Amino acid sequence: MEFSIATLLANFTDDKLVARKLLEKKLGCEDEVSLQKLHIALEILEKIGVLVKERGKYRRVTEEGLIEAKLRCSSKGFCFAIQDVEGSEDIYIRESHLSNAWNGDRVLVRVLKEGSRRRSPEGEVKLILERSNHTLLARIKQVESGFRAVPLDDRLLFELKLQQNSPSLEQAIDHLAHVEVLRYPLAQYPPLGRVVQILGSDAEAAADIDLVTCKHDLSRTFPESVQEAASKLPKKLLKADLKNRLDLRPLLTLSIIGNSNDSTMIENAFTLDKTSEEHWQLGFHIADLSHFIQPDEALDREALKRGRSVYLGELVLSMLPEGVAERCALLPKSDRLAISFLITIDSKSGQVGEWEVQPSVVKVDASVSEEQVEAILTNKSTKISSSLVEMVQQLDSLAHLLKQVRSSRGCLQLNLPPNQNPYYDEGAMGCVMVNDLPVHSLLTEFVLLVNQLIATHFNALGIPAIWRVQGAPDAEDVQEMLKLAINLGVELSLDPETDVQPLDYQQLTRVFAESASEQVLTYLLQDTLKPATYSTTKGPHFGLSLPEYVHFTAPLRRYPDLLMQRVFYTLLEHGRDRRTTRVKERVNLRHSNSHGEINWNVLPPELQQELQSDLTRVIIQLNDREKEVQEAEADLAGLQRASLMKQRIGEVFTGVITGVQSYGFFVEIEVSPTVSNSVSNPRVPLRVEGLVHVSSLKDDWYEYRARQQALFGRKNRASYRLGDRVAVQVKSVDYYRQQIDLVTVGSDGLPVFSKDVNLSNGEDTNPYLSHEDIDPDDLDAYPDEE
Repeated sequence: MEFSIATLLANFTDDKLVARKLLEKKLGCEDEVSLQKLHIALEILEKIGVLVKERGKYRRVTEEGLIEAKLRCSSKGFCFAIQDVEGSEDIYIRESHLSNAWNGDRVLVRVLKEGSRRRSPEGEVKLILERSNHTLLARIKQVESGFRAVPLDDRLLFELKLQQNSPSLEQAIDHLAHVEVLRYPLAQYPPLGRVVQILGSDAEAAADIDLVTCKHDLSRTFPESVQEAASKLPKKLLKADLKNRLDLRPLLTLSIIGNSNDSTMIENAFTLDKTSEEHWQLGFHIADLSHFIQPDEALDREALKRGRSVYLGELVLSMLPEGVAERCALLPKSDRLAISFLITIDSKSGQVGEWEVQPSVVKVDASVSEEQVEAILTNKSTKISSSLVEMVQQLDSLAHLLKQVRSSRGCLQLNLPPNQNPYYDEGAMGCVMVNDLPVHSLLTEFVLLVNQLIATHFNALGIPAIWRVQGAPDAEDVQEMLKLAINLGVELSLDPETDVQPLDYQQLTRVFAESASEQVLTYLLQDTLKPATYSTTKGPHFGLSLPEYVHFTAPLRRYPDLLMQRVFYTLLEHGRDRRTTRVKERVNLRHSNSHGEINWNVLPPELQQELQSDLTRVIIQLNDREKEVQEAEADLAGLQRASLMKQRIGEVFTGVITGVQSYGFFVEIEVSPTVSNSVSNPRVPLRVEGLVHVSSLKDDWYEYRARQQALFGRKNRASYRLGDRVAVQVKSVDYYRQQIDLVTVGSDGLPVFSKDVNLSNGEDTNPYLSHEDIDPDDLDAYPDEE
């Protein structure tokens, strides 16, 4: 198996000595080639002082001024090392100090010069920990010495020499191709690559799925060893598998298929009953994947590498082969192992009473689709049995109660464009989205509840976990948002000296909902939210207004959920249910009533530390992978929007100004998607954002005022402000960059732009900014060197 220096060094935590045999197992080094690579890597790391060898084992050496970071470069050649720790300074890296590192690479950086008030610290790349660009999109050209691949990503400032025996290189000339990197730059030798696939004459001629999978190095197939491991999973449950499990097979059990393209990955099922006190007894059952997939084996390593399933329109790139789902998913009419939450919920208030979590065996009686659930909840006729119809209706009523409880504690719910979140949880932004689909809202309430309960359980028992955390917005960002809200006619204030609370934000969303500028105000609020991330240090989740939270409900499609199942079983197998052996009374570590009774270390200290180290080992990889997947999914949606707008060039739309900068303003317009368009539900208009460049405003010279978020004309006093409605025409579309140029339309319905304006997508005339671009202040601080 291929491994990186980053994954190798991740095994060194707590200044402990690590045996080579353990590294071989963790990294999956099973053949002579990978064992030799490991030997070479250990020798080099020892020589450069990153590792030290003691008594035949290795220990990581921590050196002051040496920082792990990720490179972010611009098309102008400026590079910064972005640290993982929130609030840490970015480190400027000169081109001469890059050591052949590329944009996106994870690196070890030595700080050479401390930063000042106006300048970032400066550093050099000491070691490349992990390469980001294993494959890339490139245009093929012919030179005297052979063929070269020129990356489409203008932040990769190099050309690759192509292997002469690559197939069809003559046919690839001036075409876009998927190129695999065979060798990275080494001394005087340039990078070497080979053409994997010719995609088309240009980006528009290539399939959007191909562009995204190639650009983000997303594999559509599994290695033979992984497929073989999946095929060897037991097809039937044995009596030994059922030992010490709660048998819930007699209960009426229902599963809901949320995504028809992912219908075999059924991870959750429901049972529902009434207690003697007339409260609800909810059973939420999760496929027990950890029983079948053991740590550090082929399936586990592949799942860790992929991190999660990727949803690209109609295409789903699963985290695990379909053979795993065939044996582990909660498919109808099959006995399946599960982890079951049995939760008592007040039928009037929706408050959770006592609950327990148990290893179980279940048998799903029926699966219903989103369409069938929607038909039931809108009182349309279906062919489903009356007992299942009643159960779906009861689940919906219970979900409404849970929603009220969630809202009362301050959980955020934003009214933004429909978000087809396949995990039915808080999503990438860390807060719940308003969704018109009844089944989505129903599933979301139960998924959020179960994730919350297991987090509470781990915290109460002092068990290590991979927590899902989201910090509170920065006070400066909040005050800036409120100033802009005042400009939009919404008078609000929050004490700048007091930490903002989720309930404060919930109140803001209610006030915004009453404003004519709700759409823009919601975007402003969204921009202040910090990203939710995984962490081995417990912290609150702002968007959900929870003191602790984990992901637990999607083990077939998300690696952290699988890890949390293993943590749960560690608790069951090794947890101490009494302080000492002399104490006769035991505490039930599977039940919520244990929370107030524990005043001792539940796990033995050595095991606790080992578990914490194992989770720490993968945390950076999980966060990096999540960002990559989110970027890929957003990339596809952007390409499909650009493709749609390419067909609408020349059409006029009315939109809302959602952002104003010195170079122009962004306008969001609503466009009806075509039936074949897979960006969104065809019933829902697409929201598409484009740029009106300031150079296209011919009627005056416009000045930018940041405080008012507006452009003001010097002579005619006309203005373009945040939240204004404006008529625009689609002028041009850059498909690959997903950039849409708009021009304003006058009262006569004709476009208003100067004849001498160049609206090509060049950097000077159309400087779109994205999260990948470098801060202009940083560019000023480090001008080009001669």
